[in-house]
Amino acid sequence: MRRPLTFDPIDEAGRQWSQRWDHVEAMRAATSIMRAQQIVLARVDEALRPWELTFARYEVLVLLYFSRQGRLPLGKMGDRLMLHQASITNLVDRLEQQGYLRRRPHPTDRRTTLAELTEQGRSIIEAATKAVVEARVGLSELDADDSDHLYRILTKLRLGAGDFEPDRSRSDRHRGD
Repeated sequence: MRRPLTFDPIDEAGRQWSQRWDHVEAMRAATSIMRAQQIVLARVDEALRPWELTFARYEVLVLLYFSRQGRLPLGKMGDRLMLHQASITNLVDRLEQQGYLRRRPHPTDRRTTLAELTEQGRSIIEAATKAVVEARVGLSELDADDSDHLYRILTKLRLGAGDFEPDRSRSDRHRGD
C-alpha cells in the first residue's frame, strides 16, 4: 500500500481552479467521485480476489443469480448493467472460461444467446457476496445514513442524466426476467 499524501490533491486542484475558472465546487465534487470510484472498486476487487473475480464479472454473476431462471439474454444483461455489448461479451467470455457460466441458445429466438449460471457459478455467489459485504462494499468509512445520503445524491445526478426513468414503479422495472 502506498503512503498517503501530506495534502489533499483535489483541494489543491480546487484552489488552483478557482483562480482561473468558475464552478470549483462541481470540479471538486466530480474529481472526488472519480477518485472514490477508484478506491471503492479496488476494495471490492480485493474482496473478490479469492474467486478470481472483478467487480464487473461479479455483477454479471449476481444479475444472473437474481434472474428467475439463472439465465438472461446477453443484450438484456448489457442494458441492465449499462454496458456496451462488447463489454458484456468479454465478461461472459471470461466467466465461461472460469466455469461460472455457459452460453446457451435461446429456446425460441435463434438470434439470441443466453448466459446461464453453472452450478459452480451459483455455488460461489454466497461466499463472494459475504466477502463483499464484509468489505462494506468498499464504503467502510460511511455509516448507513451516509451511504443512503450519498445514494440519494447520486440518484439525483443519474436521473438528471437520463440514466433511468423516474416514473416507473419498482415492480414494473424488472418485468421479463
